Amino acid sequence: MALSLPAIMKTTAARLSALYLLLFALCAVLLVFYMTSLSARMLTAQTQETINDEVLGLARAYQRGGLPVLVRVVENRSRQPGANLYLIADANGQILTGNVQSLEPGVIETEGWTTEPFSYQRFGEGELDRLRSGATDQSAPQAGDNSTPQSTGEKGHNAIALVLRLPNQMIMLVGRDLGEPERFRAVISRALTLALGMMGLGGLLIWFFVGRAALKRIDSVSDASRRIMGGDLSGRLPVTGAGDEFDRLSENLNAMLARIAMLNEGLKQVSDNIAHDLKTPLTRLRNRAEATLAGRHKTEDYRQALEGTIAESDQLIKTFNAILMISRLEAGYSSEQTGPVDLAATVSDVVELYEPVAEEAGVTLEATVPEAFTINGNRELIGQALSNIVDNAIKYSTDAAETPRVRVALERAGSEIKLTVTDNGHGIPDDADRARATERFVRLEKSRSQPGSGLGLSLAKAIMTFHNGRLDLLPANPGLSVVMSFPLRETH
Repeated sequence: MALSLPAIMKTTAARLSALYLLLFALCAVLLVFYMTSLSARMLTAQTQETINDEVLGLARAYQRGGLPVLVRVVENRSRQPGANLYLIADANGQILTGNVQSLEPGVIETEGWTTEPFSYQRFGEGELDRLRSGATDQSAPQAGDNSTPQSTGEKGHNAIALVLRLPNQMIMLVGRDLGEPERFRAVISRALTLALGMMGLGGLLIWFFVGRAALKRIDSVSDASRRIMGGDLSGRLPVTGAGDEFDRLSENLNAMLARIAMLNEGLKQVSDNIAHDLKTPLTRLRNRAEATLAGRHKTEDYRQALEGTIAESDQLIKTFNAILMISRLEAGYSSEQTGPVDLAATVSDVVELYEPVAEEAGVTLEATVPEAFTINGNRELIGQALSNIVDNAIKYSTDAAETPRVRVALERAGSEIKLTVTDNGHGIPDDADRARATERFVRLEKSRSQPGSGLGLSLAKAIMTFHNGRLDLLPANPGLSVVMSFPLRETH
């Protein structure tokens, strides 16, 4: 996908990056001005300190010998290389000695520090400039000329100075050229400007490439999302392995998609099983009604047909009730109340209930209940689960090679109470089949010779999960052992 600048600017990452870049540039500009101004102030302070030292030295010379000594000292210092500005003028401002040829008007009229840098020209600088430019010497300035320099661009310089009026009303000026501080400040300004430009360019490039990379990741996630919304639930969001926030978000969303896919698969399987397993009894109902209406039948025939219809309907209602109960238990919600349940009493009741059924089927039903075991649970649900298991054990033990027998045992094993129902039938030899036996509508008996909906063990498993227990199917050699493991009741 082509990424244009307008497309990048529509992303939140790019906008935030642009905002950060703008704030960064503003701070950098302020930093440049602050550093430049600070450097100028520091250099000005150093210059003033130097001038003060010069003034103190001249003051001591004046105190030692008066004006003659002062003039001599000024002349000596004026001839030194890189000398400061020295000027002594009379009360009218006429320059008497020093190394300054001309000044801006009004500089020496005001006593104290000059408020602004002023332009000046040293002795000899005008002549040197004229020689360099080949100009004639007709307008060469003379010593004592205090005419104003044309401009600083005409080889004039800027300086600051301290102007003092001597006791005899003569004027003394001591100043320092600002060329070096100005050059230093210019160097600082250029360096900071260059650094600002480089940082701005680097920030711009980083912003562009980071924003472009983020947009690519978002586009890949969007493409994967569109495929998933199009029906491809096997699709997953890309994970680059970088371990960043995009990867963490993709991993969490992929886990959610996997969970949704599993739930959809389970829902599809349940729907298919319902459609498959309920189609047969509904077809039988229709065929029975159609056969009853066809031909001439006696009243007894109609009665038998209606009784068969009622029995078939009851089985359908039981199947639907089991489905609803499983759904409610798996959803973790039940209106049923829980409380202390005596498993020994529950086992005794169920065994007593199924003794006639077992006797009629020729199965020996035995129970081993050594003592009372109390757990937290729902008596009706536990009784329903145990009834389903005992009913299955009686049905599938009738084909045992030996005398059919079902044994119910209750015992404590560590931190659990185990309720085991064992039969000596053919059992479920295959491990995979034992694992599938607790799924909804799964009937391992291919012949379907025994009545049932394939929901008995599913409901028992859901009930055990609701009680924080588990349901295990183990081989009994021969036969099958169904173990209901309950956690011990917590007492405080």
